[in-house]
Amino acid sequence: MSGLARGSVQVVPNVLALEAGGIATRSRVDLRGEAPSNTVGNIDNVTQVYSIYAGPSLSTNIGALDVNANYRVGYTKVESEDTGILPPGQLPIDIFDDSVSHSASASVGMTPGDLPFGWSAGGGYEREDAGQLDQRFEGKYVSADVTVPVTPTVALVGGVGYEDIEISERDVLRDINGDPVVDGDGRLVTDEASPRLLSYDQDGLIWDAGVLWRPSRRTSLEARIGRRYGSTTYAGSLGYQPNENTSLNVSVYDTVSGFGGLLNDNLASLGTSFSSSRNPLSGELNGCAFGQTSSLCLNDALQSAASSSFRARGVNAQLAYGYNGWNMGVAAGYSRRRFFASQLGGLAGVDGLVDENYYANLSIGRQLDARSSIDTNVYANLLDSGFAGAPNVLALGANAAYYRQIIPGLTGTAAVGLDSFQQDGFDSELTASALLGLQYEF
Repeated sequence: MSGLARGSVQVVPNVLALEAGGIATRSRVDLRGEAPSNTVGNIDNVTQVYSIYAGPSLSTNIGALDVNANYRVGYTKVESEDTGILPPGQLPIDIFDDSVSHSASASVGMTPGDLPFGWSAGGGYEREDAGQLDQRFEGKYVSADVTVPVTPTVALVGGVGYEDIEISERDVLRDINGDPVVDGDGRLVTDEASPRLLSYDQDGLIWDAGVLWRPSRRTSLEARIGRRYGSTTYAGSLGYQPNENTSLNVSVYDTVSGFGGLLNDNLASLGTSFSSSRNPLSGELNGCAFGQTSSLCLNDALQSAASSSFRARGVNAQLAYGYNGWNMGVAAGYSRRRFFASQLGGLAGVDGLVDENYYANLSIGRQLDARSSIDTNVYANLLDSGFAGAPNVLALGANAAYYRQIIPGLTGTAAVGLDSFQQDGFDSELTASALLGLQYEF
């Protein structure tokens, strides 16, 4: 089952909105194994993921003050599947089960005008309670930011604040020999009598400074450097829309989160107008959604379903184009996650583990006439699990499809695809797929 949805309803026009989003897709269970995009061959290392969120969003003015607030609650569930064959000497990771996450924030400020600078002050709170080992992520912050115009198109930006993040878990239940107990789904069993064990505890002053460039309403570039999470951080964004047919979005991010919280954050950042391509042979989402105002790739969130929280850093870039029946989307990115776990608990071997993911996607579609269209997709993915002795996994693939409306409601499909996996120590795999089908909608 797969699908992606994002919606917003104006309860009070231009003031109060109710927003929601959801995704059903597949995720790689373990970075050390393959994850075929077609449901053919060996699919042991693939699991189903569901995530939804909803909440109100407020944006209004009180005199010269801009007031913003939002809250959302989300739920994420990962089904349990086998990891498949791992490299020699490698043990399976613990798999994420489910979580409930909450996120709330509020701010008040002024844009430059009445004062020679703009300012804002606000705060936020995040919490994610995961079923696996009763893991808990809790973060809160307060901050103040200023924007100082230098020229009509350039401004200096900066902020300072205080943040407190704590991640904890309970120990695994152990048998009489001291070995961890695993349930029928392959997950570690929680010792409910265990005290909470800290896996991450960071609090103190946070700050950043940078530059904002807006030469026109179609172009915006922001870059910042600062101190957060106990080290130097980098963040930035580029939005460029030269015309109504083309948009470019680039983001550099640095965040601490859990699996469910990151997936909800990504969904919330996607606009309500987008297109997402599918693998024509499996129906699975290809990982990216493209819109004129915002785009999203879920490769960083879905690169594996490990249960531990992590610090995620990386860069995403998406280019979307649509004109005269053509639609194209290009995406590329890099993500790096460093996992947190208590040295006293059942996940001690994961603490400090760093994995890396490089990916690229290309989709091109064409409306041939009123009744027929074609779609093509190409992808590449290189995964480094970070486990000692585990080789990288390289995935390459391409597929193409032709769609033809036979009568109203009845559509015929013809599709072909190639998927390849390469991993040292394993036989390389090349899978060819073909599909002929009919679909009736009513």
